[in-house]
Amino acid sequence: MERPAPVGLGMSARKSTALSDGLDEYAGEWTTTEVAHLLKRTLFGVKVDDLNYFLGKTMSEAVDELLTATPAPTTVPLNSYSSNGYTDPTGVAAWDTWINTGVDYPDSQMNTLRLDSLKCWWIGQMLNENRSIHEKLTLFWHNHFAVDTLLHITDIPARPWYDYYLILRANALGNFKQLVKSMTLSPAMLCYLNGNTNKKTSPNENYGRELQELYTVGKSPASLYTQSDVEAAARVLTGHSVDSYFNYVFNEGDHDDQNKAFSTFYGSTIITGRSGASGPAELDDLLNMIFNTQESAKFICRQIYNFFVYYNIDANIESNIITPLAQVFRSSGYDITAVMSVLLKSDHFFNMAYSSACLIKSPLDFTLGLLREYQVKMPDPSDNGSSYSVWEMILQTTASLQQEILRIPEVAGWYAYYEGTAYHELWINSVTYTQRNAFTDLMITNGDMMNMVPMVIDPLAFASSLASPADPNLLISESLDILYRVPLSADTILSLKQTILLGGLTTDYYWTSAWQAYTANPSDPVAKGTVFNRLQTLYKYLMNLPEYHLS
Repeated sequence: MERPAPVGLGMSARKSTALSDGLDEYAGEWTTTEVAHLLKRTLFGVKVDDLNYFLGKTMSEAVDELLTATPAPTTVPLNSYSSNGYTDPTGVAAWDTWINTGVDYPDSQMNTLRLDSLKCWWIGQMLNENRSIHEKLTLFWHNHFAVDTLLHITDIPARPWYDYYLILRANALGNFKQLVKSMTLSPAMLCYLNGNTNKKTSPNENYGRELQELYTVGKSPASLYTQSDVEAAARVLTGHSVDSYFNYVFNEGDHDDQNKAFSTFYGSTIITGRSGASGPAELDDLLNMIFNTQESAKFICRQIYNFFVYYNIDANIESNIITPLAQVFRSSGYDITAVMSVLLKSDHFFNMAYSSACLIKSPLDFTLGLLREYQVKMPDPSDNGSSYSVWEMILQTTASLQQEILRIPEVAGWYAYYEGTAYHELWINSVTYTQRNAFTDLMITNGDMMNMVPMVIDPLAFASSLASPADPNLLISESLDILYRVPLSADTILSLKQTILLGGLTTDYYWTSAWQAYTANPSDPVAKGTVFNRLQTLYKYLMNLPEYHLS
């Protein structure tokens, strides 16, 4: 079959036009196109049931529901490693949880195994997400407060990293100031960025610098904080540490209780030194000062826009989207849900000529989205061994594609989320693109198997979930509604239909009769094989096109 002309990854649907819409609430059509766009950006993939569900809502109702926080996880990471012959030195039995083991002393082998189980469990939370942006936002904040557990595998036990995840998730849709404060006092972050060694006799500037440069104010030309501000922030943060059990503590004797003076960027603020038990209150003073700047809200809104809409922020976007969105953020007291609601309901977000199919799927979007969209059969939730095997396969796949949770290579985040104009294009190179195609080929043919647990796309089950699988034209269009964000040409669709579904014929009835023969007698191997093989070929082909990698 002649392949359609490939679309440049990341540039397919974005027109080089001036911004003509803004943050006014979208009042246009609410069709499969708009719903799929919203779900692709807020969830990991678009399931047929979710698409149909949100088509029955208004746009505003859909966004409101997607922005509803979901309950805390009902499960915890388990000892998935003792089944491989390793004996947990703290006595945790296989498939019991290790998060309540008391001392939980640092041991590199035990930490590595526990962290692997934590990563697998986190993958499971994303794979089994509800109709909520909650898991996607948790991942977004994970990239924002980036960590690499391997750097501290011998000196930070696994439990603080589990607590780090809980902080991200508990605050993902809440108040950003509270998220920053909670992360600042997180034992994992205190140890990761050396806050636990920050004392008045030897201030450590590491966290004070990243707090401003990466977490709150950013590095735009208008972010004019100074080195003296970094030094003053470090002095404010002295005394915050962890005890031998990796619980947060404030050591009064290590806190610098003298006044701290900041630059004109912060209005020449002086944070009054506090002593004794009042020392921790200086952190609130510091955060209030930082969040009183205009740049703090703008910086976070730019990060949100980059992740959920598009990576290029030109003068029009800055003026018409970022600036008013930042005002919403500030006016709401830095409420994350408030700013996400305005953005996701905006004319701009639903301007398909501007924002649809303009991002390359991250490895997690690509992998989890495939499994969720094709509704690949998963193990029974009560089968811990099989569930962890599936999650481990996903973890290994996304890691090989350069996105591993809890292993972010730079404190600024995954490369594809901060490397300037390249941004999302860094997810694709000659190695990863080949690996992506190998993964889709494997999933649509023999499937992957981890510890004898199979995972494979069932093309018959996916086609059966569509509204009109007996009509070859509707089968293709409804499949593309789920799998693609780029419209294929009429000639390409005709070629797909005739070459694959019709076996070189031109009469639609060939496919219709084949499908009807299968549904009339699903146990007939000839009837089943006819439609199975053609569907398998169709979906394999679609996933091999560059357009499949666009969101």
